[in-house]
Amino acid sequence: MIRDDLSNKLIHLLRGDTIEDAFEKFFSILNEKQLRGGNGYIKGGYKCVCFTETPISKLVYVLANPDIAQMRYRPFGIMIDKSYAFERGARPVIYQPDADFYKLDEEIRYRHVRFELTNPDYPIDLTWEREWRIRTDVLPLPVESTTIIVPNRHWRDVLVEAHSQEIQGTVSTLGSDAALVVEPYPWHLVVLEDLGIEIPDGI
Repeated sequence: MIRDDLSNKLIHLLRGDTIEDAFEKFFSILNEKQLRGGNGYIKGGYKCVCFTETPISKLVYVLANPDIAQMRYRPFGIMIDKSYAFERGARPVIYQPDADFYKLDEEIRYRHVRFELTNPDYPIDLTWEREWRIRTDVLPLPVESTTIIVPNRHWRDVLVEAHSQEIQGTVSTLGSDAALVVEPYPWHLVVLEDLGIEIPDGI
């Protein structure tokens, strides 16, 4: 069955107090060609790289969720094949009460995410994130099979211009060998506004 709420991709979204802050982190990831694990919001302090399996066409529902005030996701993303992540240990998280954390074997406790509905006035429900995690310090990003996501053409142009400036610097260094330098922008790039995905103001 074909469903538009399923995807064979995973997306790592960037966080930041401002969109500029998130872009700075995004740019650093692209330069390093890797994602670094972190332990924020992870019970037990396990270092993980986190993703959502939300399809790119539905990404706005994650970005515009009312709980976003706590998460501060921004519309910059790294999209990889689910199979690539799975082969390296990525798995869906386990949504469950905190009391169940120690019922898990230690090797899979990194997958625990708190889920509590006993208090109707203060439910804890992050299932809308559809999160996957891989327990690792570093996840390499193969340029040939990684797609980067930006909100609009402005941020695409910022990336392409930065790449152009880097090439020009290389050309200046090479001098007479400059004609040998031909290097298009290396990453496959998706612009959300070109897909008709409108990003709400303030994100």
